[in-house]
Amino acid sequence: MDISERKDFRGANLIKADLQGANFIETDLQGAKLIEANLIKANFEGANLEGANLQKADLRGANLSNAYLPGGKETNLQEANLRWSNLQGANLIMANLHLANLQGANLQEANLHLANLQRADLQGADLQVTNLQEANLHFANLIGANFYGANLKEVNFKEANLVGANLQGANLEGANLEGANLYRALNLSIDQLSKVKTLHNTKLDEKLLKSLKEQYPDLFEVP
Repeated sequence: MDISERKDFRGANLIKADLQGANFIETDLQGAKLIEANLIKANFEGANLEGANLQKADLRGANLSNAYLPGGKETNLQEANLRWSNLQGANLIMANLHLANLQGANLQEANLHLANLQRADLQGADLQVTNLQEANLHFANLIGANFYGANLKEVNFKEANLVGANLQGANLEGANLEGANLYRALNLSIDQLSKVKTLHNTKLDEKLLKSLKEQYPDLFEVP
């Protein structure tokens, strides 16, 4: 498909289209249907994808930096493959990323406020200074993810796997860590954990667990 000059794809039907490596820089794709499309290494830098349906789309290695992908208007990234994609600075407020593959993705400074990342795979993802306030990460795979300086206020981490994650400087105020796995988490402090909503059934390194139970026993009660 020749898209070299076209910048308006509003409402376009691109279901299962082969658009590998396509150039969509600053393109208007509002409401476009990209279900199961091949978008490997496509360039969506600065593109408007509000209301676009990217369910099960293959976006491996795609550039979505500074793209506009807010949810609330049917924007759908459920089960999308975003492995190694660049989402730096992207607007993903309320985005639906349920079961999405974001392994190794760059989400630095992205806005994921209220985003649905339930059961998403973010192993090794870069989430430095990312806004995840009130996001749903229930059962998410966050092994080795980098949350340096991230806003994790009121995030739902229930049953999430945070083994080896870097939480240096992250704001965990009001976060739900019930049943979460934080073994070998890096740069995690008692001060950070003292402000969470709950640590009921949370898996922590023994030394940290002991100190928290002594100082903040209420955090371990059934919420």
